[in-house]
Amino acid sequence: MIFNPGMPGTRLKWAFESCRNGAWGSEPDGENDVVCIRAADFDGQSGRLNAGERTLRSVDKTAFDKISLQPGDLVMEKSGGGEKQLVGRTALFDDDRPSVTSNFLARCRPAEEVDPAFLNYLMLAIYVGRGTYPHIKQSTGIQNLDLGSYLDMRVRIPGLTVQQRVVRFLDEKTARIDALIEKKRVLLDRLAEKRQTMITHAVTSGLNPGVQMKPSGVEWLGEIPAHWNVRGLTKCTWRVDYRGATPEKATIGVFLVTAKNIKGGRIDYEASQEFVSEDIYEHAMRRGLPAIGDVLFTTEAPLGEIAQVDRTDIALAQRVIKFSSSTRDLHNDYLAYWMMCSPFQAQIHSRSTGSTAIGLKASKIVDLPCLLPPVDEQIAIANEIKAGLERFREAEAMVERSLDQQIEYRSSLVSAAVTGKLPELNG
Repeated sequence: MIFNPGMPGTRLKWAFESCRNGAWGSEPDGENDVVCIRAADFDGQSGRLNAGERTLRSVDKTAFDKISLQPGDLVMEKSGGGEKQLVGRTALFDDDRPSVTSNFLARCRPAEEVDPAFLNYLMLAIYVGRGTYPHIKQSTGIQNLDLGSYLDMRVRIPGLTVQQRVVRFLDEKTARIDALIEKKRVLLDRLAEKRQTMITHAVTSGLNPGVQMKPSGVEWLGEIPAHWNVRGLTKCTWRVDYRGATPEKATIGVFLVTAKNIKGGRIDYEASQEFVSEDIYEHAMRRGLPAIGDVLFTTEAPLGEIAQVDRTDIALAQRVIKFSSSTRDLHNDYLAYWMMCSPFQAQIHSRSTGSTAIGLKASKIVDLPCLLPPVDEQIAIANEIKAGLERFREAEAMVERSLDQQIEYRSSLVSAAVTGKLPELNG
């Protein structure tokens, strides 16, 4: 907490004129359509709304008059959050379009003698200090903020002149920090693009820049090395296992690898931690346990993520396909990198269905082609990619550490400014 619970001060609720729950409304009808702000419109934990597309909903005039937003209102997240993110973010609303909040959010209107931007910075400092945590109730996996309890906490709010001084200071400082943060995120995106280019070039052209090329016979592949072959995935893998575990989850047992765990070419065991019981595991996996090196592919969001099995004491969730390659024709490592390459990924996404929940039927992947160099060349390509990926990971780790430092500095600066710990702002 940024404030001592026993300190004198005012209750946070007195900083607001009112707080009203939002409404989801109905499908747009062309008559009562307004912008409906959702949690997806928050710009992370910056205290702002992002510049993305907004959702239109139809809200009747009576309801709109009661819950409509105006510039200077705070939008507060009441329900939502996630495994690694607490519910309770706020953002300053500064749009002049007719707007409301969704039913998972609330419109909180600052009191007359409180600067909205200062109050937003104050709420941001409370949030990043995990100040919403004691006021969260969770059921069925959804975090719900007890707004009455939260707003009952005590805070210190200086006079309006000091508030405005703090806002000017933080607006200037955070703008500079945000510019640095954006540059580092752009750099991470560029590194990701270069990483993808490296993988794609290696698995589609090989390591010899002077190799003779030939038409692949596949329009989206173009030319390939003359001594390579093209074969369908089902003909170069000896097993494609579509069936994953679909039992009720348990609190202990065998680790269940879901689509959330597969990212960046690896199984991330921290991203999601779910389990299945031993007996259900044995029944669900009777077609064959995952073997070291097997290639995993996600058929739901995040679609097309690839990883290789690195331990055998795991179960695979539904919509995680396991490919087991024939070592005589196709090396597992090369297969994984082939499925990561840009042409293959483009084909995967072009065959997907759904608008909000994108997915892919397993039958739409097994007929896709795979490029087959000689096995010794596959191993050399895979080793070269592994070495390159390690270099990229080192570079990305350095950028991410610097990014985390900037984000932490931003949070610390906001907290210090709104709690009176910067003497130059108090005079």
